[in-house]
Amino acid sequence: MQPAATHYERLGGEKSVRELVNRFYDLMDDQDELTELRQLHAKSLKVSREKLFMFLSGWLGGPSLYTDKYGHPRLRARHLPFSIGIEERDQWMQCMKRAMQQMSLDESLQEELLQAFFKTADFMRNRED
Repeated sequence: MQPAATHYERLGGEKSVRELVNRFYDLMDDQDELTELRQLHAKSLKVSREKLFMFLSGWLGGPSLYTDKYGHPRLRARHLPFSIGIEERDQWMQCMKRAMQQMSLDESLQEELLQAFFKTADFMRNRED
């Protein structure tokens, strides 16, 4: 019996993960309703794009690019300097959902990823609303 494919493989590997990240940041940069989320990032999104690509590669079951370069992600600790509440979480989720929809990903894969993304995004909240 063959092991189940990882989310990384089901998504389409490196090229598709990079496309997802680029679509995510393009949407975040272009949509007026995502201003709170955009303001949490540097003017240039180059570093953010690369770090999210590297993180998602490993998080989705592919190569552990982020941990190989930076060590344990310590997501909550790395996000503590930023005020993240329900609105920022929801904007992040909206952006990721749109990015996946633009890629026309399989609906079951999108749903699985949205559930997993929500758990992580909600864990990043550090402000009571």
